[in-house]
Amino acid sequence: MVELAGIIILGIIAQWFAWRLKLPAILPLILIGLLVGPIATLYTEDGSKLIEPVWNGEKGLFPGEGLYYFLSLAISIILFEGGLTLKRSEIRNVGPVITKLITVGTLVTFFGGGLVTHFIFGLSWKISFLFAALIIVTGPTVITPILRNIPLKKDVSAVLKWEGILIDPIGALVAVLVFEFISVGEGQEYTKTALIDFGKILLFGTTFGFTFAHALAFIIRKKYVPHYLSNVVSLSVVLLVFVESDILAHESGLLAVVVMGMVMGNMDLPNLKELLYFKESLSVLLISILFILLAANINISDMELIYNWKTAVLFFIVVLLIRPIGVFLSTRGSSLKLNEKLFISWVGPRGIVAAGIASLFGSKLLQKGEPGAEYITPLVFMIVLGTVLLNATTARNFAKIVGVFLKHSEGILIIGASKMSRLIANYLKQNNRHVVLIDANRANIDQAKKLGIEAMVADVYSDTLTDNIELNDMGYLMALTGSTEINKYAIDRFKNQFGENGSFRLVSADEMNDPENNPKSGLFSHTDDYIKLMEVTRRYPAIHEIDLKNAEHYEKLIEITKEDDEIIPVFIKSPDGRVSIISSFNEGFDSISDGSKLVYLGKMFDLDKIH
Repeated sequence: MVELAGIIILGIIAQWFAWRLKLPAILPLILIGLLVGPIATLYTEDGSKLIEPVWNGEKGLFPGEGLYYFLSLAISIILFEGGLTLKRSEIRNVGPVITKLITVGTLVTFFGGGLVTHFIFGLSWKISFLFAALIIVTGPTVITPILRNIPLKKDVSAVLKWEGILIDPIGALVAVLVFEFISVGEGQEYTKTALIDFGKILLFGTTFGFTFAHALAFIIRKKYVPHYLSNVVSLSVVLLVFVESDILAHESGLLAVVVMGMVMGNMDLPNLKELLYFKESLSVLLISILFILLAANINISDMELIYNWKTAVLFFIVVLLIRPIGVFLSTRGSSLKLNEKLFISWVGPRGIVAAGIASLFGSKLLQKGEPGAEYITPLVFMIVLGTVLLNATTARNFAKIVGVFLKHSEGILIIGASKMSRLIANYLKQNNRHVVLIDANRANIDQAKKLGIEAMVADVYSDTLTDNIELNDMGYLMALTGSTEINKYAIDRFKNQFGENGSFRLVSADEMNDPENNPKSGLFSHTDDYIKLMEVTRRYPAIHEIDLKNAEHYEKLIEITKEDDEIIPVFIKSPDGRVSIISSFNEGFDSISDGSKLVYLGKMFDLDKIH
């Protein structure tokens, strides 16, 4: 009981530290597992592990094949959750570079890794290619924490993010298929019977996954299950599919749950987001338990097995040769520059799916007596731990060395996607600024996308926004919602991450009537709140520019806007085209010169009155 409670507590502590230090959770989880597992034998009095996963006399959590069963069920849930995130629309829209990375890059890693492993370690072709299949995966759970605080060009971060998301279930599927081909071919030299058995696995896996996905979707849509039971019923169906498929066609269960997740992820289900949140929370708990157990289950003899120069050679060939070859072949003819290709080549940490499936398949093949199977788990753990450590400690400096680190984050994040926000965002976009709108209202976001503005449905109170690495180049924050509370919260929470160069919000009605207590983060002027901006937008839905001569001319125009409720100044455009946000305190524009422009919302200035 103490061991089991200890694993859960240590796992959640490791997750918290990973979040706090902005590291992939897999790193502290595996290190804790090694410390309480094989490394503990070096400092305990009786030379035993602090946590022994497999039943051993009076110690151990799982008797017999208990760990194997728990591992199988946990991996099935994790893979189902991975399948839920794979959308057909994303594959169509991610662009040729990412499409090639998950096809050409996968093939390069698979064949390159298999050849190198075979000739360096002398393992059989079957084991070598299984290892290669397992190291294909670069999951988002390890890439996102590494890139979260590295300001990068949007294209670079997008490539790495979507490669990790899309290749997760694809890499797992390749590993499952290779393992199943090994299993059915054992002792039969891939004869006709072996191929028939392999076909049965494909047939049962895809059929079960497809059929039960539609059946579960039908049950959810027809509301045959109450809302409070829908998530746990979905979980039980996933386990049912895994077990039943595996009984009818041995080793087809993992394939079935991946297919089931992929099919359901592409359906228009009413509670899909809730299901994803539930599965994500469950996956976090399972992963926390799983990787401490898996690392603890490794023995010193397993570590000694790969403690030689061959392991170092294999690691550096995978990282410094195979990964770059895959990236450069995949990005050939693209708009990416050489330094961007080099950075993408450097960042390729292997993740949770690779380590989990490696332990599962390694234990299965060891039970069957497959020669060389003892190398699978320690070699994959070496690649996972090595790449995560390498990228977590060097990615930021490497980005600076190759010149992809953005010294100045010029992107503008706008909270709120109302008509007024869309008008402002469209102007910024036309003036070559990277601008992103976020709003919890999907209708507003859809309207923004129709204008070609980058926009996303997001809740400022959710943690998902801070995990979005495509917002790494945001240096300015503008809170333009109709809620003063939301605007204040957005500034307080995100000013350090998205508003390092400037964070602004609309003044409230109370603040508008009390200029002396106007906030330093106020936008545009002391007298323009959300209601006034929306009213001006309704009557004059356009943004105009007027030439400026000098700072005195600018001040004169500002005085006119204070007297005219239908003109609201928003930006200053410098002669070189740079757009600067006007704050309510109207500071920082003493150096305005001839050729600058005042950008304003509302009716056009009466030029006769100006002159």
